[in-house]
Amino acid sequence: MSVKKGADWGERARPPANLIVVEDSAAAIQVITAERRANRPLPAVGLRSGDLVRTLGGPTSPDLAAAEEALHVTVDLGAVLVDGALHWFLDHLVARRSWLRGRVLVVANAAFVDNWNVAPRAHPGDGRFDTLETSTMSIGDRWQARSRLKLGTHVPHPAITTRRVEAVQYDFQRPMPIRLDGWSIGEGRHLSIRLEPDAVDIWI
Repeated sequence: MSVKKGADWGERARPPANLIVVEDSAAAIQVITAERRANRPLPAVGLRSGDLVRTLGGPTSPDLAAAEEALHVTVDLGAVLVDGALHWFLDHLVARRSWLRGRVLVVANAAFVDNWNVAPRAHPGDGRFDTLETSTMSIGDRWQARSRLKLGTHVPHPAITTRRVEAVQYDFQRPMPIRLDGWSIGEGRHLSIRLEPDAVDIWI
């Protein structure tokens, strides 16, 4: 069940013996993709680092494989059709050519993109994506926003459109570079994005 305002979320417990420990969300998505394409249940995944771990205040254990106790959460999963090809993501989808010019789109399940708190209200277990989009922001405003990204104080801003959604579609006039959890998957023009709530058991 998705997290509710004021309710506890997650628990400290002993990781399962069959936990698959990977470095970050991009590596976890490789596991998730293989299982989804084989039509198998998703395994429990341990994350050592990355934007989802940072969003959740981790890591909480230096060695998940041998830990007596770690933080266990059930997180939402992003699924996106990029020009008809299906992909998944845990942290975020970023579509841009540059942070400083042109259209910038972030569909966030986690708050952080590297060291930037891009989507400060995003929570990976609340059943919603946080989206941020701009195309009209001036170069001066972009530099100012960039300086505020680390603390997440770049929003609200009149030139940044934010929404909280379960599913959303985007179309670009020309192919746009797409990155999922920090990894490039090439370019695309048509995106159809949906959230799968409470989809993955994560340990950090």
